[in-house]
Amino acid sequence: MADTQVSAKLSAADREAVMEAIGTIRQKLPFLIDLSTEERKALPKLGDKSRAFVSKALEIAAQNPDFLPRSFDVDEMRRDIELFEALYPILLSLTQLQELVDDTSVAVGSEAYAAGLLVYNYAKASGKGAGLDSMVDDLGRRFARKAKKVQPQTS
Repeated sequence: MADTQVSAKLSAADREAVMEAIGTIRQKLPFLIDLSTEERKALPKLGDKSRAFVSKALEIAAQNPDFLPRSFDVDEMRRDIELFEALYPILLSLTQLQELVDDTSVAVGSEAYAAGLLVYNYAKASGKGAGLDSMVDDLGRRFARKAKKVQPQTS
C-alpha cells in the first residue's frame, strides 16, 4: 500500500464544533453577499496595486469635497475601505484554511481510493471460490465502459 500522508480521525464532536465555529463566523459577518459569476466579472477589482490608489483617492476626497457631486458619500467610501481592510486578513486566513482542508481531503480521498483498488485487485486475484464473485463483479462495475452509440453511416 502507498505511503499514508494523513492518518487521523475527526470525531463527531470535533466536526460539530468546527461546523458551529463556521456558523459563528457567518453570524459575525451578516453582511456577506453571494455574487454570480457575471456580477463578479463585471466588478472592478481592488488588488494590492490598487490599495494605495484608493487610499490616496479617499484622502483627496476627504480634503477636497468641493469638486465632488453632492451625491458622493465620502463616509461610505471610508466605510468600504475600512471593511475591505478588516476583511482582508480574514480572507487570507480562510483561504489558507480552505486550501489545507482541500489538500487533506484530496490526499485522504486518494489514499482511500488506492486502498479500494488494492482490495478489488486482491479480491479479483484471490477471491475465486471464496464467495466473493458477486461482490467483485459489483466493484468491477466502477470500471465498466459504456457502449458508444454507433453513428449511422451516410451513403
